[in-house]
Amino acid sequence: MALTPRLDQRQTQALVMTPQLQQAIKLLQMSNLELADYVAQELERNPLLEPEDAERGGLESAPGAGATEGGGEGGATEGGGETTDRAEATDRVASDDGVPGAAAESIDAADDRDWTGANDGPGGGNEPSLPSLSGAGGGGRGFDDDLSDAAETLTRAETLRDHLLAQLGLEAPDPQDRLIGAHLIDMIDEAGYIAGDPVQGLAQIAERLGCESERVEAVLARLQQFDPPGVFARSLAECLAIQLKEKDRFDPAMQTLLDHLDLLARRDFVQLSRLCGVDAEDIAEMVGEIRALDPKPGLAFDFAPATPVIPDVLMRSQPGGGWIVELNPDTLPRVLVNNAYHVRVSRSARSKEDRHYITEQMQSANWLVKSLHQRATTILKVATEIVRQQEMFFVRGVAHLRPLVLRDIATAIEMHESTVSRVTSNKYIATPRGIYELKYFFSTALPSSGDGESHSSESVRHRIRALIDAENRSAVLSDDQIVDVLKIEGIAIARRTVAKYREGLGIASSVQRRREKA
Repeated sequence: MALTPRLDQRQTQALVMTPQLQQAIKLLQMSNLELADYVAQELERNPLLEPEDAERGGLESAPGAGATEGGGEGGATEGGGETTDRAEATDRVASDDGVPGAAAESIDAADDRDWTGANDGPGGGNEPSLPSLSGAGGGGRGFDDDLSDAAETLTRAETLRDHLLAQLGLEAPDPQDRLIGAHLIDMIDEAGYIAGDPVQGLAQIAERLGCESERVEAVLARLQQFDPPGVFARSLAECLAIQLKEKDRFDPAMQTLLDHLDLLARRDFVQLSRLCGVDAEDIAEMVGEIRALDPKPGLAFDFAPATPVIPDVLMRSQPGGGWIVELNPDTLPRVLVNNAYHVRVSRSARSKEDRHYITEQMQSANWLVKSLHQRATTILKVATEIVRQQEMFFVRGVAHLRPLVLRDIATAIEMHESTVSRVTSNKYIATPRGIYELKYFFSTALPSSGDGESHSSESVRHRIRALIDAENRSAVLSDDQIVDVLKIEGIAIARRTVAKYREGLGIASSVQRRREKA
C-alpha cells in the first residue's frame, strides 16, 4: 500500500494564561514588602501611574467586598477619573454568621570582660509590644534573583538570631513551643541576654498565648541549652552558671562564688575563700575557670535586631460579640491612573509608535490597579473565613485549634485551592494572641471516637503533652493508656500515632520516664 500525503484539521483546547492573569497571580503570592518594591518599580516605569496623595483620599472600603453588621460597600473605577486601589477594608465576623461579605471577583489560578556583678550582664532593650515571627520571601522572582540570593546567603555572616532560630526549628517540634521560643529569641540583646524585665516579659508571653507560665519557663530552660553556651541568661551570674553546667563544673562552692561576683571584682580572695569553704588554692583554680568563660556569648555573632513583621490583616474583637477583620492600610499600595495626563499626551502623539506606547501603558496601568484590587479583596475574604472557622482558637488558645485544610477555605469562599495557598503564604494576621502567618491555622484532622467533630493534630499533640506533664512518679502513662484516655475524651487515635507525636515532641517513652522519676 502506497503512502500518500494528506492534510488533517483537528480542534483542541488548551489553557493559556494571559499576561494580565499572570500579573494577578504574581501579585497575589507576593509579601507586602515585595509588593511595595514591585509597585515602586511600576511607578518609575509607567508615566501614567502616580502615587496617591493623602489629600486626594480614595475609597474607604475594599472594592467588591461587603461588610456584615454595618460594614460599608465600595467599588473601583477603571479608565475614568481617578482610579485607586485604596482598600481600607473591613469585614465583621459574627460568631454565628455564615460566609460574610458580598461575592468578589476571584482568581482561579569575647573581649571587654567585666566581673562587677550580675546586673552588668544584660544590655538594655525593650520587649516588642507584639510578638514577631520570621517569614520567608514570596513569589514573583526570577531565576537570576534566586541565584543572587543564594550567593548573598553564602557570603553573609550568620547572625545570632538566625543561629538560634535554626536550632529552635530542630529542638522544638511542638508549634506552641516554637512560638514561645520565637518570642524569647526576639527578646535577647546583642550580648545574648534576655533584655528588659525577664519576669514580666515571660508572664506577658504566657498571658498572650493562653498557656501556663511554667511552660514558658520550661521553654526558656531548653533555650538556655542552645549554642553558644550562656545565651538566654537573665544575669551575668546565670550566664556563667549555664556555661559551668555544660562543663560539669557547677557545684555549691562555685554557686557561692557566682553569688559574690562583686568580691571577685575587688579581688577579695580571702573573703571568697571563707564564704565558699575552700582554701586559697581552690579559689585560684575556680577563678581561673570563670575567667576562661565568655561573659557575652552573643558577641561572637553579627547582631541584627529582630525585624518586626508587618501584618497584612488586622483583627480585633467588637463590643457586641464577634470579630472585626480588616486589611492593614499601611501595607496597601495607593496607586492612581493619571487620566488627565493620558488625554494630554494622546493628543500630542504623532507617530504610530507613540500612540501604541501610550495605549500599552494605559492598559498596563489599568490592569495593575485591577490586580491590586483583586489581591486586597481575596486576602480579606480568605482571612475572614479563617477567623470564622478558627474562632475557638482566638477565644481559648491552641488547645482548641480546629483541623483545617486549604480545601475547606476554598469551598467556603468559592475559590480554587491554589488561590488560597498563594494567599496564605507570607501573609500575616495580627490577632489578640499575637501575629501569625495565615498558614499556621491549617492542620490535619484526627477522627472522633463518637459522632462528634474531628480534632486538629496540633490540639491532640498539645493534649498528649499536657497528660504527660501532669503524670506523677507512681502513675506514668504508657502509650496505650494515653490512647484510652484520649478515646474517653472523644479522640480516636492509634497507639503508633501517639508514639509518633510523643517522639516528635521530644518526650521519652514511659519506661524511660519511669526510670527518670524513680
